Amino acid sequence: MKDFTVDNLTETVVEAYTHNASPRMKIIMKSLIEHLHNFARDVELTEAEWFEGIQFLTETGKMCDEQRQEFILLSDTLGLSMMVDAINHPKGGKGTESTVLGPFYVDGAPEVPSGSNIIKRDEGHEKVVVEGRVTDATGNPISGASLDVWQTAGNELYDVQDPTAPEWNLRAKILAKDDGTYSFVSETPKSYSVPNDGPVGRLLEVGKRHSMRPAHLHFIVRAPGYQTLTTHIFVAGDEYLDSDAVFATKQSLVVDFADCEDETLARTYGIQAPFKRANYNFGLMAE
Repeated sequence: MKDFTVDNLTETVVEAYTHNASPRMKIIMKSLIEHLHNFARDVELTEAEWFEGIQFLTETGKMCDEQRQEFILLSDTLGLSMMVDAINHPKGGKGTESTVLGPFYVDGAPEVPSGSNIIKRDEGHEKVVVEGRVTDATGNPISGASLDVWQTAGNELYDVQDPTAPEWNLRAKILAKDDGTYSFVSETPKSYSVPNDGPVGRLLEVGKRHSMRPAHLHFIVRAPGYQTLTTHIFVAGDEYLDSDAVFATKQSLVVDFADCEDETLARTYGIQAPFKRANYNFGLMAE
């Protein structure tokens, strides 16, 4: 019978998990086990510290439900989500850069035509008209594109965080026109805090980090024959662009939300001037 020691334990565990595994599983499990064991050795992890870590992960799981995904938030605030994104979508491609999904995406938003107002509860916050085009990587318009969009309201909460919010407030799937153009009316987004009332919030506090995200709109852009794009557009000039709590900002995604007093355009969209106007073109890569 083998005695398990600091010297042979890692090798033994790797063998146990990889000898019958698929080639990819062998790579992942070998690296995961070796890194975990080396971490414990490097910091000389105490039993009390490891138990505290287990309690932290347990609490993280307990915070997850249909409206909140604390593990995604943990991944985001540790920079792991952006690392995975960067590995899978390397900078330098001709299409629009991607960024994190975030913990508040909800599948099944209602489909609405280009030009729609996605505000379900109008509380008088500043409006924005968002316009642009969906193209291929060389700038040619794409037909059949759709844009899932979601954002926080003026109270800095997503609809799924706010029990008083109407369903699908500031959340919709915009159907672009045949020439790739799209537009919609929403509220001008504001910077806001990620949920900080759970274990991730305590981790940020211990690290002396703030919990703020710069103002942004989320998008998932899809079109037949093209890679799905998950990204944001950020409001230029926001004070948190350089210190995003989830490390998700990219210069190419920063957009000017310009003041607009065009009364004719306001009437077209059924809103009052003045308002903000933002323009952004999304480039998709072929599958």
